[in-house]
Amino acid sequence: MASEGAPHIPVLLRPLLEAVAPVSGTWIDGTLGAGGYTRGLLEAGAEHVIGIDRDPLAHDLALDWIGPYAERMTLVEGNFSEMDQVAEVVDGVVLDLGVSSMQLDQAERGFSFMKDGPLDMRMAQAGRSAADLVNDLPEAEIADILYHYGEERQSRKLAGRIVRAREAKPFETTLELAELIEGALGRTKPGQAHAATRSFQALRIAVNEEYQALWQGLLAAERVLKPGGLLAVVTFHSVEDRMVKRFFQAHGEAKRHKNRYSDEVHEATAPFDVITRKAVGPDAVELADNPRARSAKLRVGRRTQVPAMDLDADAIATPDHNRRT
Repeated sequence: MASEGAPHIPVLLRPLLEAVAPVSGTWIDGTLGAGGYTRGLLEAGAEHVIGIDRDPLAHDLALDWIGPYAERMTLVEGNFSEMDQVAEVVDGVVLDLGVSSMQLDQAERGFSFMKDGPLDMRMAQAGRSAADLVNDLPEAEIADILYHYGEERQSRKLAGRIVRAREAKPFETTLELAELIEGALGRTKPGQAHAATRSFQALRIAVNEEYQALWQGLLAAERVLKPGGLLAVVTFHSVEDRMVKRFFQAHGEAKRHKNRYSDEVHEATAPFDVITRKAVGPDAVELADNPRARSAKLRVGRRTQVPAMDLDADAIATPDHNRRT
């Protein structure tokens, strides 16, 4: 997550551009946000970028910076899980997952536990809000959301507290929920993540169905990428990274090292060659410039000639709050 008040700096942009160089052709930025990745791709050599975001705010902000790039860009309001419905074939796809600093900075969006605002968290500003979930769902389902989506070990305790508190007064604001969580788990100590971090992450993911979108988005990227096309995904917490890692394990082959003494040609057997043997994290310079990068991980795969495959959600361990594992 972004630090409060931090500038909108695209995380891991330099290592991402190095991993996919040389950049050319048409790319999809499936999480447009403040446009950092899109501008980076265009400046690195992409002829055209299709910027997708379901948050209307991202499209409003684009009006401030799109001018020099307008003829080389297409903006699409929607979910990146449907990217293959807005393009037939592309040279690359970039996904920067999670919540952006611009969303956190707006108290009225309800993403931040550091600012008081309506308990909302809807990226597309439609559908059920976080307040709807905590006020209406059964205790067991709230516990499962906190456990599976936020890896909150005290999920049952928190769910019980939430249900008892809402009997007296429904939750309406972010600070009401954040204060209850701190009261249950203890005040946040200096240098530690805020006690509400995991719970707010979990509710945001549930409200926006982010894990389902990621699973479908990875498959859509596989369908829309041409042979040789590149998929680069930046994640910010362990569950997302584990899903991306397992996707590449299920649909990819480890990067091969050519033997200069052999003329043997390797025939691809999976839709992706995995470019990053291990996830790439930020270096010291980036961490100093952008604290938001501390938990970021980058994984990259190159599309092969092998036809796109289907994939069951269980193959990449898509969290399901309706069952405990």
